[in-house]
Amino acid sequence: MEKSAHKLLLLERIAELEKKQLWHQDVEDDPETFPLMPDMVDYLNEKFSNKIKTIIANHMGTRFFEKMIKNKQMIIKEIKGIENFKAVKGGKIVTCNHFNACDNYAVWKALQPHMSGKKLYKVIREGNFTNPPQPFGLFMRHCNTLPLSSQLSTMKKFMKAVKVLLSRGESILIYPEQGMWWNYRKPKPMQDGAFSLAVTNKTPIVPVFITMEDSDVLDGDGFFVQAYTVNILPAIYPDESLPRNEAIKRMNTQNYEAWVKTYEEFYQKPLVYSE
Repeated sequence: MEKSAHKLLLLERIAELEKKQLWHQDVEDDPETFPLMPDMVDYLNEKFSNKIKTIIANHMGTRFFEKMIKNKQMIIKEIKGIENFKAVKGGKIVTCNHFNACDNYAVWKALQPHMSGKKLYKVIREGNFTNPPQPFGLFMRHCNTLPLSSQLSTMKKFMKAVKVLLSRGESILIYPEQGMWWNYRKPKPMQDGAFSLAVTNKTPIVPVFITMEDSDVLDGDGFFVQAYTVNILPAIYPDESLPRNEAIKRMNTQNYEAWVKTYEEFYQKPLVYSE
């Protein structure tokens, strides 16, 4: 099967961004969007209509992704380190590398049996909520998502919601690399947002790094479907003895180093970026 020209172009863009060390830039051409205003989002699902939509969206989302798994369009080969997640009581922030629109389901699939009825909330970019890519529109708006916003008033509402969710023991998934690079296997340097939230809320980070290997199944674009190993790593706790900015940087560094260690052990080679 001939490989997709679009996916080949994405790989070229990723290689170029890696050389330029533009770690947080998206490779996809994101659709135009508009600012998310405070009255457009119900972070805590307080409206009855949104509660119903969330039930429907989660049911549909589960069916959608389970069908992908059944058809080997997504393969979760192994889950390692679940004891690291179970060891953390109460609210937590989960960080993960971002390489596919479906990788959040792999994280949820790994964690859900051990969440004691709690939910996994996903932080998403503004445009994925205001102008979501299809067919994921319903999922982006109602599958327990927490959209960021370019509006300060909306972000204040976001911050309050995060505090409430963590205080009641929920888990929040954040992609600190920011940009999604399709099937990119290396860990990338991270933004500080997830670690800032952790320090603010005195909440641990549970790093997850998903490693990949080619399966024997070709996808519709002529590439091998990746078989995922979901690596759940030991929790990182904020150091309350440090000044805020130092505590944030320390967590960021510890998370990155844990990812790098996992990468090098799994792929049996040192992490080297292209120059």
